[in-house]
Amino acid sequence: MNTFSLDCRAGVVARLASLNSEVIAMKDYEDFTETQTRILERFVTSTSSNIFVLRNLPEVIKGALFSRYSRSSLGLRSLLLKEFIQGEETAFDKIVGSSEGHDGENSEDQVVAIKRAQNFYDRILDGYGDDSIGELGGAHLAIENVSMLAAKVIEDSRIGGSPLEKSTRYIYFDQKVNDQYLYYREPILMTSAYRDVYIKTCDNLFETYSKLIPPMTELMEKKFPRDPEKSKAAYTAALRAKVLDCLRGLLPAGTLTNMGVYGNGRFWEGLIHKLQCQNLAELQEVGKQSYEELAKVIPSFVRRSEPHHRHHETYTQFFESMNAQLQNVASHHKVPKSEPSKAGIRLVDFDSEGAYKVAAGLLFGQGHSSLEELQNYCNKLSDEEIAKIFDAASSMRENRRQKSPRALEHAQFTFEIVADFGCYRDLHRHRMLTQERQLLTADLEYYVPEEILDTPMEKSYREAMDGAKEVFDMIAQELPEEAQYVVPMGYNVRWYFHVNLRALQWLCELRSQAAGHPAYRYVAQEMAKQASEAVPLFENFFKFVDYEGHDLGRLGQEQRKVDKSVS
Repeated sequence: MNTFSLDCRAGVVARLASLNSEVIAMKDYEDFTETQTRILERFVTSTSSNIFVLRNLPEVIKGALFSRYSRSSLGLRSLLLKEFIQGEETAFDKIVGSSEGHDGENSEDQVVAIKRAQNFYDRILDGYGDDSIGELGGAHLAIENVSMLAAKVIEDSRIGGSPLEKSTRYIYFDQKVNDQYLYYREPILMTSAYRDVYIKTCDNLFETYSKLIPPMTELMEKKFPRDPEKSKAAYTAALRAKVLDCLRGLLPAGTLTNMGVYGNGRFWEGLIHKLQCQNLAELQEVGKQSYEELAKVIPSFVRRSEPHHRHHETYTQFFESMNAQLQNVASHHKVPKSEPSKAGIRLVDFDSEGAYKVAAGLLFGQGHSSLEELQNYCNKLSDEEIAKIFDAASSMRENRRQKSPRALEHAQFTFEIVADFGCYRDLHRHRMLTQERQLLTADLEYYVPEEILDTPMEKSYREAMDGAKEVFDMIAQELPEEAQYVVPMGYNVRWYFHVNLRALQWLCELRSQAAGHPAYRYVAQEMAKQASEAVPLFENFFKFVDYEGHDLGRLGQEQRKVDKSVS
């Protein structure tokens, strides 16, 4: 062991304690009176510690406070007292309630107060000319009864937002409200000649889904009888997940779902800009309503996305003209197709120099050489020497949650994937990568779960899927974007992932686990295999990819949940 760590540890700890005392003493400039302390206690978790959390403050105040904080010599609590709580322009008491600790004003009064104080907050937020200020405040937004198609567009805004969506493996989607299945009735389709056939097709998909639940459940019970040693609750949950995983491909993309999204102000502004520029009426309406609701709680952060604001108008002009020009250019390029695209995963590009770049990145923090020097050095090393460096970085990992160093981000891979839309929905949630998909179609075949093949259920499943294709083909000739709503989730879609090795490692190790859906487990396994075949030296970084097949995949995880609840 290092001598320093044995002989000097006690002295260092003592010195740190002494320094901490000095720091505390230096905070005398921020001593608060009894009254001030009582006021501040409502808004911060500590009035004396160097580390504390803000609480009971609206996002607009927290964002403006941190913005001002970056250019003030005052501590945050002093700044909160001087410029916000005691400020005449801020309408602070009206926004957060009385400083005596009583409940705040009602929401209508609060909205009025925020509007009255708007010039103050806008002046602070605008005064620094930095869009990152928009990341200092955020809001939780519930988005209910939107189509799965719309949900993917919302979730595609990947930076600054955290979405969660209603699950197709835990919730039955065969419910009706007012005797109607829950799918989006697109306004243009509802006023077109396709109205009746659209409704009939979606109803048939839901009816088939509902009809197949009992026989599929019975089949799974026979195929995977419950082990008496396992919890009945865990078995039931795993069985339901298996059944619904098999049948989710019947649900059309127009199926209604619920979402919860947390995002910072910058995320919301960008998302609303984008939604209001989309061609689909549903997305425009989601953008409009999101702006209206968010403007009630974080108005300063989303005001530039208001439809008549000059920022939004210029964004719209850019977005529309860019797409028009791209469509025009694309129309002049007819790429020959060799054969119909089949489901599968294909590594279309990778960095052949990635191995020595990753090795150089791993060594960089351990010395004082430049990155260029290290890359030139590692480029001349044998595979055996590179493997030793990689082994040093990977051998001590005990599970997939122990993340590899950032040096792995020096290697890049590009995969093109053709898989069912349900699989895409699951994998799309990974945001530390570049991804793009094409419009949904019924042209790329569809996925039939192995459990349905060669059973009486296969006929009903295929008839519903084939019928949806006929209707899609009919609508798509005139309304290609609106036609997406009728495409069942089991139909394949084409997309690509451009991803670095570190993000790929995380994705493959996570999505290959036993609890996952077979479709995306296969994609994760294939990406790991192909990356390892392309650069064999990287194979050790995929040590927790699960290549095994699992029949009742969720059972282990559900059993662990039950065990935890009774322990």
